[in-house]
Amino acid sequence: MKVYIWWNSPDSQKLNDAVALTLEELGLTDFVKVESTTDSKLKEELSISETSALIIEEESIDFKDMIFEGIIPESDELKSMFISIIWGSSGGWCGSKDDSGSCGTGCAC
Repeated sequence: MKVYIWWNSPDSQKLNDAVALTLEELGLTDFVKVESTTDSKLKEELSISETSALIIEEESIDFKDMIFEGIIPESDELKSMFISIIWGSSGGWCGSKDDSGSCGTGCAC
């Protein structure tokens, strides 16, 4: 899986840093590659109109889409997004619920 950060503004580094930190916290730095780009073809292909933008590409299923544009999502949003995309709704990574009924990962256990 690849994550592209399309950018040409100073705030884009914040998005890049937030994504890198989230991937590190989830233990995905070896699985998900992050690349910064200002590729005009990519911008046109995904109709990016604001900076910065977070794009997910999964070549094995021929999927590429812009997920966030013009905002820097909160850490919980990024974690939830990666968990949902990588582990899906099967709950395979979530583990078991704690005493409060929550698995603490933002996904359904």
